[in-house]
Amino acid sequence: MPHCIPLAEIQPLRGWRYNPTLSAHIDDFVSPLFDVVSPKQREALYRNPLNSIHLSVPRGDDAAAAAAQRLQEWKTTGVLRQDQLPGIYAYYQYFRLPGSTREYCRKGFMCHIRAYDWDEGVVLRHENTLPASVNDRAELLARTEFQTSATHGLYRDDDFELESYLDEAMRSPLYETEEDYQGARDVLAVIQDAAIIRRFQQVLASRQVILADGHHRYEGSLAYRQARELAAGGEATGREPWNYHLMYLTNAAADDLRILPTHRLLLEVPTGQRMAALLPQLEQFFVVTPKEDANDLPEIIAGKPWAFGLYTGGQAYKLRLKPEAHAQLSWPTTDEVKALDLTVLHYFVFERVLGIVGADAQRAWPGVAYVRSFAECLQRVDRGEAQAAFIVNEVSMAEVEAVCHSGAVMPPKSTFFYPKTLGGFLFSSIADDEAGNEFTDYFHIPLLPS
Repeated sequence: MPHCIPLAEIQPLRGWRYNPTLSAHIDDFVSPLFDVVSPKQREALYRNPLNSIHLSVPRGDDAAAAAAQRLQEWKTTGVLRQDQLPGIYAYYQYFRLPGSTREYCRKGFMCHIRAYDWDEGVVLRHENTLPASVNDRAELLARTEFQTSATHGLYRDDDFELESYLDEAMRSPLYETEEDYQGARDVLAVIQDAAIIRRFQQVLASRQVILADGHHRYEGSLAYRQARELAAGGEATGREPWNYHLMYLTNAAADDLRILPTHRLLLEVPTGQRMAALLPQLEQFFVVTPKEDANDLPEIIAGKPWAFGLYTGGQAYKLRLKPEAHAQLSWPTTDEVKALDLTVLHYFVFERVLGIVGADAQRAWPGVAYVRSFAECLQRVDRGEAQAAFIVNEVSMAEVEAVCHSGAVMPPKSTFFYPKTLGGFLFSSIADDEAGNEFTDYFHIPLLPS
């Protein structure tokens, strides 16, 4: 971690958006992120020739080339238009959680942020990536120089200074969805006042940013930036558009920032293991308590550290790690990671009981599925599609921050920030002739009073 004060440099952008006629029906053109869209959803979206999925998850023998050609057609024919003035785009998502009548509103804004290397300590990650997925994102970016969806970053501002500017912008929204694929209502507005934009820059300049969602897309931007720097042969100024990345930034201090749990579904036991031996082996490390109703498991373990629900063979159990067992957790990571529920689950269940040794082996092992729906977990066990379901609590924002600041990463699929941002709600160009540096003058605007 650098010893200097972190500088999260953000810039406004001249966003690309669907033309006003199409924007009036924006629900028809937005799409889920490439890594959460289901095959059924994809097929329905592909049938719309103007849906953003054709740019974000293109198909064909040379998918990136197909996306580049389609993008050029959309620009030429006016399907997409670029805003005349640079701005910071307010993005609000209204949503409800299952079983709750409260309507949440996650407030944030989209902007360009410099694509920092991880070791600069400005943008912090909490999970590892798969090289093949990063390469796909980098190739698509290289061919299109276009970003179809913002990654999600978190900054902390306990004074909530920027929210008043965002609320004011939302009085004149550009457009909104009726209800997106996940049940949220998404609203977009823009701030083009130079002095206010400068204030956003000043607030972020003293903050670190935690990458909540979009590690592969962010690393794709890093890889592309590094390739362009290499090609420039030392002639790059650092102000070129390809140094920047489209990010949606939200305040980590807000209580509308929700993280949902991702449960573990045991599809099969490793070779040489027997399901009949699972419970006796678990009892080495856990207090195993039978429960009458599997539907009560989330409530039974709620708020309890190192506690899990287990459903197998039609029977529910509560698992609670024996306190003295935790000292056996020998993975070479930080104390912040060792304290996580999911680290306990992956170490004591997947490594010690099932014999899948090491985080890398567990990540590659096909015998586990990551499922967000509790009901789906029970159903798949009952249908014989899985041997067992391990029900977990959600990770807290405090735990995410602690792990990121420790310099370590979490077990795979630890966080599910909800709701997800949309593809196609706002596009960003990093082409030299479309994202010029006209906005750099914002660095010289006098400070707004705090």
